[in-house]
Amino acid sequence: MDVKEACSQIELFQMISEKSTAALEACGSLRRIPKGTHLFWDKEMNQTLYIVVTGFVSLYKINSQGERKTVFLLGKGDVVNEEVLQNMPASINCEAFESSLVLCFSKMDFLAIMRQDFSLTKAMFDSLALKNRRLYRQLKNTSNSLHGEKRVAAKLWRLSKDYGVSASDGTLINMELSVTYLADMLGSRRETVSRHLKHLNEQGLIRSQNGKIVIPDRDALSVFFKSP
Repeated sequence: MDVKEACSQIELFQMISEKSTAALEACGSLRRIPKGTHLFWDKEMNQTLYIVVTGFVSLYKINSQGERKTVFLLGKGDVVNEEVLQNMPASINCEAFESSLVLCFSKMDFLAIMRQDFSLTKAMFDSLALKNRRLYRQLKNTSNSLHGEKRVAAKLWRLSKDYGVSASDGTLINMELSVTYLADMLGSRRETVSRHLKHLNEQGLIRSQNGKIVIPDRDALSVFFKSP
């Protein structure tokens, strides 16, 4: 895949001018990120904007107790680090959740194109707004408002919405989602999440399949975690 083909697959670029598209193709580059490799670190000065083409990357923070908390899991078409457009250090760590391909743009080049194309500028605002909405949902689903199995169910429902593909027996969350990583996303202990997953399996709300998770009925899972 070359830069032109990669740009054509990014929804963010579908409404911008042909001139802007050509400029992005001219200044962009592609980078393959092996699983577990970091794109950037928290508090690191960075001058590159990243957009996921294939695979998934994880944005996470380390709390004062040294525990890892995954904030976002980003996939195809997602802008990784809009905040790079500020002249400030990164505010989060970014690691490849699986082998991934990302588009790379110099911050200054990207800003220059944004100045000439309001559609691109608005698309970046929309990307940030979507992240804000996702953060609001995460706050709603903290341990103070949802507990135990319902938090796990809510997270799996969301992942099935964002990254699910149709399967013969339901909706497959199309990624290798380990118990450890799910615990990181929820800020919970691995053992606790494992127990909740077992209970959800026993209730028929989820099903494990070759290391991945299938949701037989997303509506039923939604009713479960929204119930009093």
